[in-house]
Amino acid sequence: MISQIVKNDLKPLTLSIDHGTYTTEILEKLGKAGAFRHHIPSQNNGKLDLFGTISDMAVVSEECMSTGFMMWAQTVCAWYIENSDNEWLKTEILPKIVDGEFFGATSLSNPMKYFSGIEDLKLSAEETEDGYIINGTLPWVSNLLESSSKHFFGSIFKVHDKHGNPDRDAMALIPCNLEGLTMKQMVAFVGMEGTGTYSLIFDNAFLPKKYLLSDPVLPLLKKIKAGFILLQTGMAAGVIQGAINDMHKSNLTLSETNAFLDDSPEELQEELEDTLELIQDLCEEPFTQGDDYIKSVLEARLLGGELSKRSADSVMQHAGAKGYIVDSVAQRKQREAYFVVIVTPSIKHLRKEIARLEEAA
Repeated sequence: MISQIVKNDLKPLTLSIDHGTYTTEILEKLGKAGAFRHHIPSQNNGKLDLFGTISDMAVVSEECMSTGFMMWAQTVCAWYIENSDNEWLKTEILPKIVDGEFFGATSLSNPMKYFSGIEDLKLSAEETEDGYIINGTLPWVSNLLESSSKHFFGSIFKVHDKHGNPDRDAMALIPCNLEGLTMKQMVAFVGMEGTGTYSLIFDNAFLPKKYLLSDPVLPLLKKIKAGFILLQTGMAAGVIQGAINDMHKSNLTLSETNAFLDDSPEELQEELEDTLELIQDLCEEPFTQGDDYIKSVLEARLLGGELSKRSADSVMQHAGAKGYIVDSVAQRKQREAYFVVIVTPSIKHLRKEIARLEEAA
């Protein structure tokens, strides 16, 4: 069903999405087909199949990684709720995100850098009896729609305790129609433009406690971290496969000279399949604790980023001058692949974390 949605519904929209059209049409269809359900046991007859979600994301990303990225945001948002202790969110919001009726985003780029010592946390809050008053700005969050009651994103903020206790970090699900939240599209991107990406400005925005995911945040972060990172590999696998497909098309007429290039489609395909085997093994127990397991997860994600980078370079070289034609598949795949390289955790972020774990061993 996912392949049919990609062929019949997504493919005719790919160029429009690449030029900046944000639509939830495909996400709705994917939700109805079960693409967001595999890794959510409460919505999947008790079964946890993280690799099933990654596989569906790869099929989508092979055609259009902007849509694959929105799918990742959707599935990660569901992952947050599923692993929280908030029964109201699990009852009222989660089933609708899984079914593609509501839409979810992640908003953890800044917090992930914060916990790695790269950035300060950009949101802060004062706790009240009924909720949190949030202030601050997040630069870019995707898969959102301004003032929508159907769009939500997970976010982490520092809570200033008015009783003099130490500040702590908390996490909540935030609706896009929250009073005091302003959403602005501040810049245009060279790729991934049709992903509903906004800057978010919180000005004394009051969030009721019914949206709370975890306070303090650390217990939830430990549960969701590996799944959060592993789910990103669906984007990587898809865009790499899409680049390989285009290399094969270029070789129909350019194989004689393309044979002198590094990273043939056959070589990249073999490395992709080996990487996917590793990812599938890691998906079997995504709640495994300890530095050894999380280091393996980071290394698998790094493999996906590095292989995306090589496929981005190779697909353009295989295409030659045709890759410079506006809307050519090769240059779109290059732009999409570099998103895997730089999206949090980026290659440099991953290497920093792996080095930290190796030093601590």
